[in-house]
Amino acid sequence: MANQLFRTKPLSMLLDEMKGENRLRRILGPVQLTALGVGAIIGTGIFILTGVAAHDRTGPALMLSFVLAGLACVFAALCYAEFASMVPVAGSAYTYAYATLGELFAWIIGWDLILEYAVGSATVAHGWSAHFQEFIPIFHEGISWIPAQLPEHFRTAPINYCVSVGAKCPHTGFVATGSYFDLSAVLITFILTVVLVKGIKESASFNAVMVGVKLVIVLMVIGIGGYLVLTVYGTSNWHPFAPFGYTGVSFFGHTIFGQTAKGGEPLGMFAGAAIIFFAYIGFDSVSVHSEEARAPARDVPIGIIASLIICTILYILVAGVLTGMVPSKDINIDAPVVDAFKRAGMVWMQYLVAAGAMTGITSVLLVMMLSQPRVMLALGRDGLVPNSFFGDIHPKFRTPWKSTILTGLFVAAMAGFIPLSILAEMTSIGTLFAFVIVCGAVLVMRRTNPNANRPFRAPFVPLVPILGILTCLLLMFSLPAENWYRLIIWLLVGLVIYFAYGRRHSVMAKHTAHEIATHGISPAGQAVGDPDAPPSSPAGDVDSRIK
Repeated sequence: MANQLFRTKPLSMLLDEMKGENRLRRILGPVQLTALGVGAIIGTGIFILTGVAAHDRTGPALMLSFVLAGLACVFAALCYAEFASMVPVAGSAYTYAYATLGELFAWIIGWDLILEYAVGSATVAHGWSAHFQEFIPIFHEGISWIPAQLPEHFRTAPINYCVSVGAKCPHTGFVATGSYFDLSAVLITFILTVVLVKGIKESASFNAVMVGVKLVIVLMVIGIGGYLVLTVYGTSNWHPFAPFGYTGVSFFGHTIFGQTAKGGEPLGMFAGAAIIFFAYIGFDSVSVHSEEARAPARDVPIGIIASLIICTILYILVAGVLTGMVPSKDINIDAPVVDAFKRAGMVWMQYLVAAGAMTGITSVLLVMMLSQPRVMLALGRDGLVPNSFFGDIHPKFRTPWKSTILTGLFVAAMAGFIPLSILAEMTSIGTLFAFVIVCGAVLVMRRTNPNANRPFRAPFVPLVPILGILTCLLLMFSLPAENWYRLIIWLLVGLVIYFAYGRRHSVMAKHTAHEIATHGISPAGQAVGDPDAPPSSPAGDVDSRIK
């Protein structure tokens, strides 16, 4: 049993999967892949998480939080780029883990990626809803029968989780909001689900337009906001620069370095980096679409690294502008950038930013909801979940349509009922965990397959993967203990599913059983003809068909 749990999937088998009819269409170039990465990154971090992190965790030191998170991402991005060029198939970190660490680790990371993309999508849908509600008064002024705001029962999730006392937070902990569910978050999720079922080409083109619009808005925020900071506000709002300190590292709820909130959450620059790390999730979504890239060995590394560099620079600049315009204790958590220009009296810019934020956040939501069904597709192909459902490709649209619809329903339920503060932290720990696995997998692959074709090689191995693992673990320990408990519970549920279904239906398990029945076991304990079998295995051609 242990051999099966840690049995790796040969590179040759991964590459053969791309030759069948039940594969995705290769239509994405480097510009579209970079746009997908920028589309997933720019939006959430700038328009949502800057407010949460600056207000509750960092103050103006948020700029350094983005530098730290970006540095951790650089290490992980180089590792992702190497794998994406080697194994250009759907599945991202899941596929890489299967090729290097074995089936059990692959299932764990695949299950984690489902959490990452689904919870991330719900988080972004919340942000879209908040900005949409800022935008509604414009329509009310032009068309009187449109309400000035949504009914109170449909504005947000029924509960909120407060780290500190402030606006809408009379006390820390869970607070009732008076709403039934977040209606606009549910509606945007359903609309994008329909777009995604239609096809990747239409989705990518739609995304490229939205990326262009939001980049213009972001540059306007940096230009106009920067001018206001230099000429009107000065640097007074940047003092103190780090009101919560420069650390904020904890270990399962026990703060090791830095301050602690009333609820026990770590505070400081590291704690802020752990929260906003979720905003960098976009570059790894590029690798999920390797199977749809025209020249994946060249274009996917370009898309990953280019999108990461562009977005890190923009994040740091926007964080500086936001904390320069508004004192960190007064920053609006739901729509921070919009509120900053509202306070400045620039109504036209307020609504322009709201429109740009809605566009930007829509593209983030699109890419995240585009990515999750591709992970499910990889799981289905390997038999770890029912392939008839999760691996079903629509005959006309060539998209995994059933899992796309399931994703839409799952995301809508979470976006409608779970508060933003909980969702954001759940996504960060899932993202960081995935990055740790990928960095570790590069070390394993360099040792077990040193001669494999690597069109792109991560530099300074083993230093880069080791630094990636250490920085990601440091940020994981900077998250509140509750996030570890949620992650552990999620993974335990996943292990139950794996041992109840996946292990018995695994394609690799059937392949191994077939090899043993046909050719027996080598002295080293592997099936004869196994592509990974040692030289001591008896020679002979292998019929790999499972009969």
